[in-house]
Amino acid sequence: MRRRIAALAVSAIMAGGTVAMTLPAQTATAATITCNPAKMRQQIAQLKQKAAEQKRRGQREAARHTLAQADALSKKLHWCMKADEDASKPFPR
Repeated sequence: MRRRIAALAVSAIMAGGTVAMTLPAQTATAATITCNPAKMRQQIAQLKQKAAEQKRRGQREAARHTLAQADALSKKLHWCMKADEDASKPFPR
């Protein structure tokens, strides 16, 4: 009886180990990020226009929120462009 329990425990640990070893590889390949600078710039311009319109209407809180979205998208664009720039150089100096 003891041998059966030990054998079951070892096989369960081995099965769990193989599952744990395969999961990170799958999640790493599934999370590819692509950036389209032209589209992102267009979205930033649209958000800024929307914020200006909201500000004209007196919706200052909504305009602030929209500008924050534009700023976040601008930062993401900067990070994407920086990553593309660094990836193109095999040995940065």
